[in-house]
Amino acid sequence: MNQEQPADAGVATIWTALAATTLIAVTVLVWWLAAAITARHRTEAAADLGALAAAAHAAAGPTIACARAKEVADHERTTMTSCRWHNRDAFIEVRAIAAPIPGLPAPTAKARAGPVDLPP
Repeated sequence: MNQEQPADAGVATIWTALAATTLIAVTVLVWWLAAAITARHRTEAAADLGALAAAAHAAAGPTIACARAKEVADHERTTMTSCRWHNRDAFIEVRAIAAPIPGLPAPTAKARAGPVDLPP
């Protein structure tokens, strides 16, 4: 006894495989986006903290203040790429050590802070 299969046999398997693939792709894209946003926020926070650390040590001189900013940047797993001073304000630039998404550049951030206890 031969039983013939309907013409649409196996279509549900194909649709299920496509839906699962789409769901996995969307999940990976959302994860990459979240990783990029998190890395950007962490880099910005490291720049802000480094600038505040430099400003807090401005009275000790730019060399010591920049060393403190570098210490803070290292602690936050970033690399300080620049520490400049202008009118007692520290300008700090940092870069993340690694890119959150392979093939894209590592996030960078800039921050500025000045001492609060000195008159302008």
